[in-house]
Amino acid sequence: MASPAFEEIAETFEFLDDWEDRYRHVIELGKAMDPLEEAVKVPATKVEGCASQVWILPQIEGEGAGAVFRFRGDSDAMIVRGLIAVLHALYDGLSAGEVLKVDAGGELARLGLNDHLSSQRSNGLRAMVERIRLLAAEKVSG
Repeated sequence: MASPAFEEIAETFEFLDDWEDRYRHVIELGKAMDPLEEAVKVPATKVEGCASQVWILPQIEGEGAGAVFRFRGDSDAMIVRGLIAVLHALYDGLSAGEVLKVDAGGELARLGLNDHLSSQRSNGLRAMVERIRLLAAEKVSG
């Protein structure tokens, strides 16, 4: 159920044999994102459970399960910005109901991220996924 943007990342990863090349690609994805304005880097948008500073700013359009889920994110660590970009590709533009159906662990496993991230980065990635799911669940429940 991955988005076309995420499928593109997965296809690119298939062509990159070396994990260091994949790591660089994730960083490049992060560099391509627009940074968040300092004014929105507040406790309400901060993701707890990450070793780095991470902010996710939801921009959800509509109501209920059919609301279109969009978000922007930022981090003070380049690899984490890249992970936010990967999550953006996975979730952005789905309905809030669809966000809740995404098997993030399964989709991210296709990229081999769990095998190559430190335990702190893996925990942070899980915290970001949990925040995204929470934001979608709040919209679905009304």
